[in-house]
Amino acid sequence: MITDTTTPILSARALQHSFGPTEALRGIDLDVHAGEVLAVMGPSGSGKSTLLHCLAGVLTPDAGSVTYRPAGLDPLELSSLREPRRSRLRLKEFGFVFQFGQLLPELTAVDNVSLPLLLDGVSRPEALRKSANLLEQLGLGGMGGKLPGELSGGQAQRVAVARALVTSPAVLFADEPTGALDSLASENVLTLMLELVRQAGTTVVMITHDARTAAYADREVVVRDGVLGAGYRVSP
Repeated sequence: MITDTTTPILSARALQHSFGPTEALRGIDLDVHAGEVLAVMGPSGSGKSTLLHCLAGVLTPDAGSVTYRPAGLDPLELSSLREPRRSRLRLKEFGFVFQFGQLLPELTAVDNVSLPLLLDGVSRPEALRKSANLLEQLGLGGMGGKLPGELSGGQAQRVAVARALVTSPAVLFADEPTGALDSLASENVLTLMLELVRQAGTTVVMITHDARTAAYADREVVVRDGVLGAGYRVSP
């Protein structure tokens, strides 16, 4: 479900980034629209994860710009922002899901999910209530007290999805979100995650090398050797 096809929520222009002599991005232009689920595909080493990190303000590009347009507010050029401001964006308005979840092993599932809210100053009772409710929506009701090591891979990744969505982010960045899961767990995680983001109108930028994962998106684009090709599928 693409809710806004006119003004992009994220825009990259002439984006370049290198790691030493290796050019990861070589002049990429890309628009991501509000409410869109965008799959960025490409082989390993193509530059797709570097693109995601630049779009999210994790990396500052060597050249070019990334503009984020919050609803009802002035546009923000991410590379011009100081790191504390970019960190604040990543805490409140951007959510992240990584291939291996990156849950804190010493915290329970509900405490892992609550962490972004607590860092934002939400009271612990309210954070736990909201986190438990989100775990319930992801099919993990009653499992909030378990440690990550007590969960299956698919369950742990759903906890990671809950943590990414608990702040109601405007944009969710997912880097190979099911890359470490078997096909059944992958389907379960993607179905539940995309059901929630579509209900909320959340924009998703999802990095994947798997065509089956990309098929869940509204649109696909391909990165090869740091250059972006045109999207080759738009779902009805």
